Amino acid sequence: MKCLGMDLGTKTLGLATSDKLGMIASPYKTIRYENLDDLVDEVIKLIKELRIEVLVLGYPKNMNNSLGFAIERTENFKNLLAAKTDLAIELVDERLSTVEAEKYLISSDVRRENRKKIIDSVAASLILDTYLRRVEGNK
Repeated sequence: MKCLGMDLGTKTLGLATSDKLGMIASPYKTIRYENLDDLVDEVIKLIKELRIEVLVLGYPKNMNNSLGFAIERTENFKNLLAAKTDLAIELVDERLSTVEAEKYLISSDVRRENRKKIIDSVAASLILDTYLRRVEGNK
C-alpha cells in the first residue's frame, strides 16, 4: 500500500511517500500554494502519477488537545480532497512534528537555508511514519 503523507501549512504542503509495501516513509517534496483548490488539483495529479493508495494528513491539534484555526484549514483541505478522490484520508496527530523535523535536520548538520526548503517534507515523513507504525501495530 503506497501512502502519501501531508503536512499542511499556511503557505506550503509538505509531502512524503512510502515504499510500495507501506513500511518506510521518505520526504518527497514541498509545494507552495496560494489557494486550496489549486493545491488539491496538484495533489490529485500526484496521486495518479505516484499510484497512491492511502492519504495521510497531519491533524494540527493544539498542545492542550483543543482544536484551533489550523484545524479549520485542514478540515477544509480534507473535504476538498475527499470530493475529488475516493481514497481513504487518514488523520494523524501532528503535534511537534515540525519541531522534531527541525531537531533531526540540525543533528544532521543541515544548514539553516537548506532546512527551510525541506522541513515541511521531513515533517510530512514523520507524520506518515507515525501512521505506518500504527497500521503495522494493528496487524
